[in-house]
Amino acid sequence: MRGFHSKLDSASMGGVAVPLNLAVETEKAQALLQTFSSASLLASAGLGLFCLLADHVLQAPFVLQHVWLRALLDNGVHGLIGLWSWAIVIGLRKKSDFYEVALAGFLASIIDLDHFYLAGSLSLKAALNLPHRPPLHCSSVIPVLCFSLRLLMWALRLKDSWCSLPWMLFVALASHHVRDGTRHGLWLWPLGHTPPISYWLYVTITATLPHLCSVLMYLTGTRDMISTKHGVAIDV
Repeated sequence: MRGFHSKLDSASMGGVAVPLNLAVETEKAQALLQTFSSASLLASAGLGLFCLLADHVLQAPFVLQHVWLRALLDNGVHGLIGLWSWAIVIGLRKKSDFYEVALAGFLASIIDLDHFYLAGSLSLKAALNLPHRPPLHCSSVIPVLCFSLRLLMWALRLKDSWCSLPWMLFVALASHHVRDGTRHGLWLWPLGHTPPISYWLYVTITATLPHLCSVLMYLTGTRDMISTKHGVAIDV
């Protein structure tokens, strides 16, 4: 009888496991599809339009005549692109989401401080006339920094609620580098520099980067953990 009950329990457990697994896979598929929802695609189109308008403003004669103003506006555009990109990735559903996108914007803009670090001065003229590009503008450091942050989180045993940080850093750095790449290309140490990125390719990459990040997060299982944190499937 004990063997009979064991087989019956196993069968009943198996009967429950299949629908549960099916439900989990269905939820994952829905989360991936929502990465390309109409709302997220519209937000990406808006991001591309913002890039066009922002760069048009930066070319205005009044802005070009004031070096500090142009530098501040240019840095602000970097921050807004990073903020907007991360908002597309996670959506805006509760108060903590706004903190996340604000942090992404901060990370995307703070990179430019390495200009002053390399110049060894707070002089904007010195920061803009460097003998070579500063360290955080080397695109090869992006995977290194993101992977190092992931290892640090694992070593500190941080909760799953922090699992999105390496991806946030990736979006912030990559969006900054791609935008700068229209002027100087990408610095891929030790391979050298690429030719400057064409302007329309920059707009296209910027608009699609959040979706690429979302797909990579899905493939690595990070999106599932974030969906649990947010309580719903993530979209915009």
